[in-house]
Amino acid sequence: MFEQLSLIDHHCHGVVRRDLSLTALESHLTEAAVGSFASRIGLAVRRWCAPVLDLPAHAPAEDYVDRRTALGFDEVNARFLGAAGLHALCVDTGYTPEPILSPAELGALAGGPAYEIVRLEEVAESLHGAVTAGGFPDAFRSLLDTRCTAAVGVKSIAAYRVGLGLAAERPADTEVVTAAAHWLAGPARLADPVLQRFLIWCGADLGLPVQFHVGLGDADVDMRSCDPLLLTGLIRNLRVPVMLLHNYPFHREAGYLAQVFDNVYVDVGLATHNLGDRATVLVEETLELAPFTKLLFSSDAFGLPEFYHLSAVLFRRGLASVLGSGVSEGSWTAADADRLAELVAVENATRAYGL
Repeated sequence: MFEQLSLIDHHCHGVVRRDLSLTALESHLTEAAVGSFASRIGLAVRRWCAPVLDLPAHAPAEDYVDRRTALGFDEVNARFLGAAGLHALCVDTGYTPEPILSPAELGALAGGPAYEIVRLEEVAESLHGAVTAGGFPDAFRSLLDTRCTAAVGVKSIAAYRVGLGLAAERPADTEVVTAAAHWLAGPARLADPVLQRFLIWCGADLGLPVQFHVGLGDADVDMRSCDPLLLTGLIRNLRVPVMLLHNYPFHREAGYLAQVFDNVYVDVGLATHNLGDRATVLVEETLELAPFTKLLFSSDAFGLPEFYHLSAVLFRRGLASVLGSGVSEGSWTAADADRLAELVAVENATRAYGL
């Protein structure tokens, strides 16, 4: 049920342009600096990704890496992007620690259009050292407008920088100038709550959906300040789609926000493949409160092309479990299930981003 369901991946990244050793591959598996195949995600890769490389399911990790190397990264990237079954992609271009595939290259391999999501902090940090504090507000607005000419959304990583407990009001330019003076006198990494709010409001002023990193991330994030409920005041004031990304372990809280606010959408990207065989429970729990009109698919794939395929497989399985159980129990009809699946798979993202 729904094995062939085409999906819009509304939040993802590029993948690497190099072959990977066992150690390098494991380092990309999780959000930890050192990963391991002895994890739910590692076991899921061996189960669901090995057959894409012409290996038996559950092939040993060493055999898996050897086969990857024999095929070469170009072929590996093509196989997994092609196998993901994607209708379209929305690609965050703001994180490039090494050469990775561009949105156009990802789209070509996936067989669908790829749209850009502009990361707000990356745009702001490109101005560090190039503007004065007094000139920063207008310079940022102008540059963001230019950068977003063809973009379908913007993204905030305030969760990583200052947490999600942001004041709900738009900051005045005088506040922004004062905060910018402190920031410009130090490192380029932007970690000021006033400036984070300013970036978010500038993105919203363009009428674009604003993505927020929520919850699960690497060791640089303080999970105690990543509960999406902290965004409640800001959500009340924003008049654009608010896209809550990842959300684990706050996926139920995110589902609540998606239910009570018309402009809030949620996904369970990143967590889907990290939880492996438990991804079905994750999807089920998110949909306890989140309407089917508010859930989107996201892989949050970065580095490994496997994540595009693996997240899609596990998400489809989770969605099929929810919808199939409802049909079996008489909670809704098979026709209802088909309609709800299409909403989640394609229509919600199409509506939110105006694709």
